Amino acid sequence: MSPVDNAQQQLIAYLRTPWAIRDRCDRIFTLATADQLQYFRCNLTKLEQVANYVIEVMQQHYPDFQIPFHSRWRHFEVGNVPRLQELNQKLAGFTPLQKAQTKFDLVIISVLLDAGAGSNWQYHEPETGLVFCRSEGLAVASFRMFCQGAFSSDPDLPWQVDAKGLQSLIAHDLAQGFQVSQTNPLIGIEGRLALLQRLGKAMVSLPQMFGKVNPRPGNLVNYLVNYQLLDKLQVTKGLHDSNLNLESCQHNQSLVKPLTDSPPAQEQPATCQPANLQPANLLSATNLFSTVLEGLGDIWPKRESIAGVNLGDVWQHYALKGDNYGSEYVPFHKLSQWLTYSLLEPLQELGLEITELDQLTGLAEYRNGGLCLDLGLLEVKDSAILQQSHLPSSEVIIEWRALTVSLLDQIAATIRQQLNLSATELPLVKVLQGGTWTAGRRIATQLRPGGSSPIQIESDGTVF
Repeated sequence: MSPVDNAQQQLIAYLRTPWAIRDRCDRIFTLATADQLQYFRCNLTKLEQVANYVIEVMQQHYPDFQIPFHSRWRHFEVGNVPRLQELNQKLAGFTPLQKAQTKFDLVIISVLLDAGAGSNWQYHEPETGLVFCRSEGLAVASFRMFCQGAFSSDPDLPWQVDAKGLQSLIAHDLAQGFQVSQTNPLIGIEGRLALLQRLGKAMVSLPQMFGKVNPRPGNLVNYLVNYQLLDKLQVTKGLHDSNLNLESCQHNQSLVKPLTDSPPAQEQPATCQPANLQPANLLSATNLFSTVLEGLGDIWPKRESIAGVNLGDVWQHYALKGDNYGSEYVPFHKLSQWLTYSLLEPLQELGLEITELDQLTGLAEYRNGGLCLDLGLLEVKDSAILQQSHLPSSEVIIEWRALTVSLLDQIAATIRQQLNLSATELPLVKVLQGGTWTAGRRIATQLRPGGSSPIQIESDGTVF
């Protein structure tokens, strides 16, 4: 490998880490505090006011401050309808591992369908007669489609998502499931369809992650559990330099001892776990994030790429360009982090303890960004920005998203200081849920009809 190739590989690996997201966003934030950005400035005198506004929202929704993680699971119970209880009843005969796989299938497909819906779309839930819009509407619609077997190729196993089911999906199916019509338009329906079809293709190409016989998103559970077991074995036994690795283990079925229970034999990935070694029960959130990026990296539309590798939700900003190779790239990985947060609960139900949760960042999306803008923590330098729509690749949107990530850290720190809580007691993922996302929606509803974003984005259904 040439030096250039090596540099490219190192840059790709770096841009797929939460540290890169925070570092590059903080660089843009530093420029903003010095008023050296083209489109935005920060008014940090508003920080305490914003923190107090979020605290007010948190107290209203979680008066006991028992705040769950910010994840897709919250949306499935909108309207106080016990849909997850309904799902658990359907899965009553499943083993713990099969339940986790099914929940991975559901939440992965729902998150990937969770790009901005626009202000004119709504979903009428036949089962309850309730009407929902935006993210909650997308959640309920995708939940109902999942339960009806819309993403499964096997009529006898409706509660799954499989590669064949996704690859055979057509626009009519998706439009029908989301009740799309001329009077009920949904932004980015074609982009959403293409995303799911590419997921089906990606799963087939990565059997080690998604399974060989029946590739499913849920088989990532097996991969994660076995990856953690292998990692613990290597650390515990000091086998870093031996030939004992995942590839060789796949040919040694005699060593298999799964964490809880086994899927069908042909689907069970092998592990290298001797009988006298206790299963690992720790899972790093950063490792989970890396797994999500690795497994789903090829599904995103082709935007920025390095050496032919699709970077996904990564963009360039001229102000960061310097002497170091790749310094202009700004990663966000919004949907991938949203998905990572949403995968935590099924893994916790399996008995895994999540570590390094504080390494992940806030989500660079329009509710959090809108909160900062609507309450004056961010200011546009030209009001014309608010009158036009912008592509995600525009530096207006890149600046806005980067500043949102950095300011979420600032808001979280101020909230903890106000409440005298530590980062362990009130991690960022709970601040988001409690929290900034809800507060962003609330202020948007107060300021604009329909609660639309203060800045309009030309979405393709795969970023926001």
